[in-house]
Amino acid sequence: MKLKKWVGSTLYIFLLVVILFLFYTFSEKKMDEPVPPPTGLHPYVEEQMNQLIKQAAERGIVIVITDDFRSAEDQELLYQKGRTTDGNIVTFARGGESYHNFGLAIDFALKTPSGNVIWDMEYDGNRNSKDDWTEVVEMAKALGFEWGGDWARFKDYPHLEMDFGLSIHDLQNGKMPPDSSLPVDSKDTHQ
Repeated sequence: MKLKKWVGSTLYIFLLVVILFLFYTFSEKKMDEPVPPPTGLHPYVEEQMNQLIKQAAERGIVIVITDDFRSAEDQELLYQKGRTTDGNIVTFARGGESYHNFGLAIDFALKTPSGNVIWDMEYDGNRNSKDDWTEVVEMAKALGFEWGGDWARFKDYPHLEMDFGLSIHDLQNGKMPPDSSLPVDSKDTHQ
């Protein structure tokens, strides 16, 4: 009887050790695997962007998304503008330091009836005595976007982003919001 108890206890402990070993091995491997960088807009950001375009159109405002996901390489080229290449400085974020690089930001402009794309913040194309730009920003904020025009430092008036409470450092270290994320309160860590 004692031998049966000893074999049963030993088998139980052996199985427990194997299970713990397997759990530890697979959970560690999952944590160590690099997260592939995004290659497009986050699904929720894209959904809200499409909603913004629709809501603006319902008010007689046509907006154009001039930029959305941007690779780190493209970001670095943009960063060089006004520094090592011709043009004005348009960003202070290097490659891998922008919410665009993680699919969490878009830039917009307005489109006139004649087809011109403009960045005129005083334009009132729908003739309701309110700047179309202001109307778009208000709609975007209601959809959960943050506006670059509200930033204390570098004002980026065409820029809208959702950071889901994640800093650039978090994103660089592989943290990404789940595809079904809803925006949460964000930090003033804009790039």
